[in-house]
Amino acid sequence: MQKITTFLWFNDQAEQAATFYTSLFADSRIVEVRRGPGGGVMVVTFELAGQRFMALNGGPPSTP
Repeated sequence: MQKITTFLWFNDQAEQAATFYTSLFADSRIVEVRRGPGGGVMVVTFELAGQRFMALNGGPPSTP
């Protein structure tokens, strides 16, 4: 069965947010941190009580 992964958008604090969220819930962990070409964090995958989330450092939202 396919699962849904919640995706969260951040300017540049995805790793800090994932660290904070995983500190609040039992049975939580950071699964993976993916870095971009310059070494900065691009995507953080983490689990909160078994539910998977992804946090993206996508920068500020743009408006048309």
